[in-house]
Amino acid sequence: MASQKTDQLLRLIASLTKAEKRHFRLFVRRNQASDNLLFLQLFDFLDKHKEYDEELLLRKLPGIKKRQLSNLKAHLYRQLLTSLRLLHTQHAPDMQLRELLDYARVLYDKGLYRQSLEMLERARERAGQGHFHAILLEILDLEQQLEGQYITRSVTGRAETLTAEAEWLHRTFEGAQKYAHLSLKLYSLYLKVGYARNEKDYHFVQAFFKANRPAIPFGELDFLGKVHYCHSHIWYHFIAQEFRHCYRHAFHWVRLFHREPEMIQLHASLYLKGLHNLLNALFNMWYYDRFVEVLDVLEDFPNHYPIGRERNIEGLFIMYRYTHLIKKHFIEGSYSQGLQLVPELEALLVENPYYWDDHRIMLFYYRMACLYFGCGHFDRCIEFLNRIIQAKNPDYREDIQCFARILNLIAHFELGNGQLVEYQAKSVYRFLAKMEDLQAVQKEIFRFLRRTLRMRSGEWQEAFEQLKFKLEQLEHNPLERRPFLYLDIISWLESKLAGQSVQEVVRGKFARREKRRLPAGLLSRL
Repeated sequence: MASQKTDQLLRLIASLTKAEKRHFRLFVRRNQASDNLLFLQLFDFLDKHKEYDEELLLRKLPGIKKRQLSNLKAHLYRQLLTSLRLLHTQHAPDMQLRELLDYARVLYDKGLYRQSLEMLERARERAGQGHFHAILLEILDLEQQLEGQYITRSVTGRAETLTAEAEWLHRTFEGAQKYAHLSLKLYSLYLKVGYARNEKDYHFVQAFFKANRPAIPFGELDFLGKVHYCHSHIWYHFIAQEFRHCYRHAFHWVRLFHREPEMIQLHASLYLKGLHNLLNALFNMWYYDRFVEVLDVLEDFPNHYPIGRERNIEGLFIMYRYTHLIKKHFIEGSYSQGLQLVPELEALLVENPYYWDDHRIMLFYYRMACLYFGCGHFDRCIEFLNRIIQAKNPDYREDIQCFARILNLIAHFELGNGQLVEYQAKSVYRFLAKMEDLQAVQKEIFRFLRRTLRMRSGEWQEAFEQLKFKLEQLEHNPLERRPFLYLDIISWLESKLAGQSVQEVVRGKFARREKRRLPAGLLSRL
């Protein structure tokens, strides 16, 4: 087995729970004594030592020869997957359906056609209830094979019924898949550049969306088709910074699940994603009361769904929970309280038991850096920003990479590292120019930093006021407001003018905003 395959085996073993390990040992011992199972001995060794040391392995397990290792590791990997499949089938409706389909196929091959049809009928009913249309197509395909042999003495019209069902299913499945593919393409675009940077970006994403949007009305879609419809529209409006439209589609998404609560159990990851998108939209519009209301629903999720049963669902829940708990502190201006989340989150990112990708980890680093910046802990802010800046040329989220560098300059400015800021400003300017990410806001910040470094501290007041005035004008321009989504530079300027911390300024804005807050009760309408 190649090194990559060995790493995959070790990672799979490391992901196993105690219950899964116990089930695996019982599974492999069911037909023969464990002493004769070399792959079980290999499993015990790898589980104990965590790392792959071939010399130590061959010394500790003399029954295993070096030439056997590759085949033994491959066999162990397959046996682990088989054991996990058997263990988790009872909790996974789609796996249960595939099992019924496999049973039906076995009965078909045995010539037990009537029993096979009865098995398919059970599977078809359950697949329809759960909107598992890909599996339903397979079920109908096998059913058509059975009926096509004219051996079941089916009632007249059965062939026409199956044909009509298959045609309807193909149309429904095709509609859902087209919207799913569109949302994936838009997500890929967002990963590349983030929000639309200028009018050119805006018109590009608008033309892309219109050219790829399926001509299938919302009302003609099934449950999952409607979810994917909402998802694709959310990504489009999110990139275009049209957050009210994001809110509307995310609201419809979550309402779909609340009107059919059984779908939450069947498609928990999609439900969590809907809550995540709704919270993002509410955050971007600063609807605090409604944000808190939906956040409570997210935090209550484990009381209604056993998240510990599925690592994927548990990982999504924890990721979304940390994301929006931090954003709640951003809205409130309670950065100091938000820092209480950092030690546990940082430890989680280092261990990474849910295998979050580098993009997710980078976003958490940026958010933690912003928490430290808001509290005035600039050294710690720079530490987290350097983890983003020093990454080896990632080809995603150019927006976060750009604003991490800008925030890094401002943090060094706060620490009085004038020479370093002057030196790094040129490098950052070139980086942004290369990324084609230089907007008016960034240009004004660079001019300010270069000019202010040459001033006496007594002359800074006027410079801060001038920059604040210019940025406030840009903030109302839809095509120039993008930088303010990443960095609350105006609150920083206000803190310098008022002699307060950023945290105190944001907290004051929050208090004033709450006096004219929107009514809560969002989910009562779902």
